[in-house]
Amino acid sequence: MKLVVVSAGLSVPSSTRLLADRLAAAVHGHTPVDVRVVEVRDLAVEVAHRFTNGFPGKALAAAQDAVAEADGLIVVTPVFSASYSGLFKSFFDVLDKDALAGKPVLIAATGGSARHSLVLDHALRPLFAHLRAVVVPTAVYAASEDWGAEGLPERIERAAGELAALMPATAARRAADEDVVPFTERLAALGQ
Repeated sequence: MKLVVVSAGLSVPSSTRLLADRLAAAVHGHTPVDVRVVEVRDLAVEVAHRFTNGFPGKALAAAQDAVAEADGLIVVTPVFSASYSGLFKSFFDVLDKDALAGKPVLIAATGGSARHSLVLDHALRPLFAHLRAVVVPTAVYAASEDWGAEGLPERIERAAGELAALMPATAARRAADEDVVPFTERLAALGQ
């Protein structure tokens, strides 16, 4: 199965990327997955060009294809001004409107304080509901004080288990869609 991780961290090293990597490892612990990481920071210029000229660059098009073909997504953003980052939102704004329909998504965020932990439910969950994704019940927020503290590993494990449980159904639907032979090809095979 294909797991795509979208990380919108801006710094190197990034706590957002660290959380994304821990979530991906936890999902892999539940079920074998091929992991592809999309660093939105590296696509910033192509995302801006996509808005202004209507065409994705090569790297952005590859990232969009990976997301569309994924059996599950992990999306992680830093919190700015009590919401997701503008670059994170812009990446999802330039996706095809049906790219996430029915796809299981694990939402997560990082921030400097626990005061912004509701960003998961007032910003991220509505965004992905609008995109018709299936958001797993457990979302993960990591404030600075959560790293190395009790609770975060358990939340990561629970959320990863929920995502891993949903991914096989998506993979089966994708495989069934790939097996569909267009009606015109069936007619041609009959010589009509």
